[in-house]
Amino acid sequence: MTVAGGEKKTNSAVMPTYSRIDLNFERGEGAWLITDTGERYLDFSGGIAVNLLGHAHPALTAALKAQAEKLWHISNLYRIPDGERLARRLADLTFADYVFFTNSGAEALECSIKTARKYHSANGHPERYRIITFEGAFHGRTLATIAAGGNKKYLDGFGPAVPGFDQVPFGDLDAVKAAITPETAAILIEPMQGEGGIRVLAPGALRDLRRIADENGILLALDEVQCGMGRTGRLFAYEWAGITPDIMAVAKGIGGGFPLGACLATAEAAKGMVAGSHGSTYGGNPLAMAIGNAVLDEVANDVFLDRVRQTALLFKQRLAEIKDRHPSIIAEVRGEGLLLGLRTVVPNGDLVAALRAQKMLSVPAGDNVVRILPPLNITEAEMNEAISRLDAACTALEATAKDATKPAA
Repeated sequence: MTVAGGEKKTNSAVMPTYSRIDLNFERGEGAWLITDTGERYLDFSGGIAVNLLGHAHPALTAALKAQAEKLWHISNLYRIPDGERLARRLADLTFADYVFFTNSGAEALECSIKTARKYHSANGHPERYRIITFEGAFHGRTLATIAAGGNKKYLDGFGPAVPGFDQVPFGDLDAVKAAITPETAAILIEPMQGEGGIRVLAPGALRDLRRIADENGILLALDEVQCGMGRTGRLFAYEWAGITPDIMAVAKGIGGGFPLGACLATAEAAKGMVAGSHGSTYGGNPLAMAIGNAVLDEVANDVFLDRVRQTALLFKQRLAEIKDRHPSIIAEVRGEGLLLGLRTVVPNGDLVAALRAQKMLSVPAGDNVVRILPPLNITEAEMNEAISRLDAACTALEATAKDATKPAA
């Protein structure tokens, strides 16, 4: 069937904003996804760092079932006890005094941006609204968060960018200092860029940003949507630097696959966020809160996080061996904890496709990187299986390259 202009109309009524891979997964078991035809795929994409504990984790499934039989939604007009409990637990585990619950990372960043701006307005300086952000960042897909990220491909076609964001090179402290003006409200940074190519901000640089913010009377806001919730081996990545931010956005792993995000803030930073200043219809609903508490039960303990660090150390060593074995395919192993990246010599999409041919799922990122995002509770056997399939994928790409250089018969 064709439509006006001659374009072919597909059978799907879903808006075509994704280039979807023709795979139909009907169930999951831990680190594995199973298609409707029974094929098993090793899932090291994790719904893009979302499925923190893999698929169909029994504790999360039980929490969802129990809550689903009681109450789904009542709105934030009334108290939600599990939400109050989750907020208190997050506050006690972090720097924060207050938590605002959202449905996604983009919404958590929107709340973070509004909180930073409102802080200065509440202090009598509404002119301080600009936020310093970093090249390569990804903060979401809303109009404000694509402006914060500054990526042209996400901004094109949506009219004038939301004003108030000043991008500087990632980790360039001199550029940060030069960008500060009387209108600057905050610095917003990912301690580890995910979409930008698994680029890690050195702990010393994060400490310097904290100092720069303090010296200039501005706030430090962190985006830990992808690198938080144990992904780097600490509950939150800022802990590696020994500092505390003023505001932090969290999502992805915090719900273990259920839509959930949060904006955490100190009482001082949140002083302008009073009744009526912000809101969300679904944010903090009873289903999300039950699962958020169940995720925290599993992740927020020293035994679990120590195991993540030990697994990550071994896995990174094994990935380095693969890099050394296939230097024409992999140039560098990046990342911390189980947020890892392979910067490739070949186009990163080629390695993603080769891995998929070996029935292993990964995710591309900027800077020609392939993200490796296993569940935090992977077993050694699953790690060994991933290494075996990565080795096979690299070998297949090498064979393809060799065939391409053979002279024609």
